[in-house]
Amino acid sequence: MNALPAARTADPADAPPMKWGVIAPGWIAEQFANAVHRYSKSRIVAVGSSSTQRAEAFAARHGAERAYGSYEALVADPGIDAVYVASPHSHHFEQTLLALRAGRPVLVEKAFTQNAAQAAQLVELARGSGLLLMEAMWSRFLPHYDVIRQVLADGGLGEVQTVISDHGQYFEIEPTHRLLNPALAGGALLDLGIYPISFTSFVLGAPEEIQATGTMTTTGVDAQVSAVLRTGSAHGIISTTQTAASPTTASISGTAGRIEIAGPFYQPQQVRFTAVTGETRESAPAAVTGHEGLVYQAAHFAELLAAGATDSPLLPMGETLSIMGTLDEIRRQIGLVYPNE
Repeated sequence: MNALPAARTADPADAPPMKWGVIAPGWIAEQFANAVHRYSKSRIVAVGSSSTQRAEAFAARHGAERAYGSYEALVADPGIDAVYVASPHSHHFEQTLLALRAGRPVLVEKAFTQNAAQAAQLVELARGSGLLLMEAMWSRFLPHYDVIRQVLADGGLGEVQTVISDHGQYFEIEPTHRLLNPALAGGALLDLGIYPISFTSFVLGAPEEIQATGTMTTTGVDAQVSAVLRTGSAHGIISTTQTAASPTTASISGTAGRIEIAGPFYQPQQVRFTAVTGETRESAPAAVTGHEGLVYQAAHFAELLAAGATDSPLLPMGETLSIMGTLDEIRRQIGLVYPNE
């Protein structure tokens, strides 16, 4: 391989414009709105919250035309093209169900749902209704992931042997915080671990064997989880913690070379390739940085919607279901059960 391929990712500014309705105006919704408004022609036109005050404040900050004090009112708004569900994953199922039943295409924050059973219900409803449904695992739609996608497809790494990825953050939070709250599906795995697990799925596909270990918080959720996901002879090694700031890097090692992604690997980055001979190559620098990269998933969703598609070729619903199954099995092995399960 003489050079790393250029990303085929389209400029988000060229995506068809669409009108978004946002459920849950929290931190990630703020980042989404900022990215979409800066880098695309789409707009947030309506927002729904359990608090009219929070909805109105979000609408004022981002120029949304309408603010609602209920999710039911938001999904019933005739002026929106699709719904972005930006709440904690403990609420994704009921809110996505509400939007789908209202006939709305939906982009759902990761982790997609609390468990695989919930995910299966949503996918069945979306497929039966002919509605576009996609997990907002924003990394999948970033340009550097497309560089990796091409290297893997071209066999540039040879036979992949080892995939290593981690995501750890240190939080000084009260026991009542959502990340420590079992009732809100708290813990490191669904909030942070979803990134390395999804990355491993991206490279290796569904695991044939899972071996996991974890340590729990005093509130009964996972503080730290490590796992090996085996597919064929390849091992995916993942770790996640909410008790320490880890490098959040990723690598893919094969018989012909390796790819390394600096931290945070799940944000826009360059890709570095090192051949077994020692030769190195790098991809082009990222055009956007940090959470501005959220615009790529929004642009991809807009392209799919304009084309009449009901599933994403970059992150199909079938793979999202598989990832939820992996999360379920890891939780089973470490003994993590949420109160409503």
